[in-house]
Amino acid sequence: MTNHSPTPATETTPEMPSPWRCFGGGIVAGGMAIALYFLTSHIAQSFAAKPIHSSNFTVVNLTVAVRTLVVGVSTLGTGVFGIAAIGLIALGVQILIQNFKNPDSSSTK
Repeated sequence: MTNHSPTPATETTPEMPSPWRCFGGGIVAGGMAIALYFLTSHIAQSFAAKPIHSSNFTVVNLTVAVRTLVVGVSTLGTGVFGIAAIGLIALGVQILIQNFKNPDSSSTK
């Protein structure tokens, strides 16, 4: 058995993202959030326009559960992409402010 001494890990400082990449990602995430919002709205209106035609209690409960899950998952996607867009744009603004305060440590390349 050979004993290999562990090599010391070189510590590198993580590179800050550029503000333009943050703004670009925020625009993409915001566009997806808007698209999912319209999709969610269309799904909910479609479900509201089509009533459940059954007298079976189990069928009605399952249908309501499935409709609720479909609208809920679509709403969750809308929220996640909306929050990601807000966070990315806020990060871009923060990086721009840091670059104006400390022009020597410019992180944009």
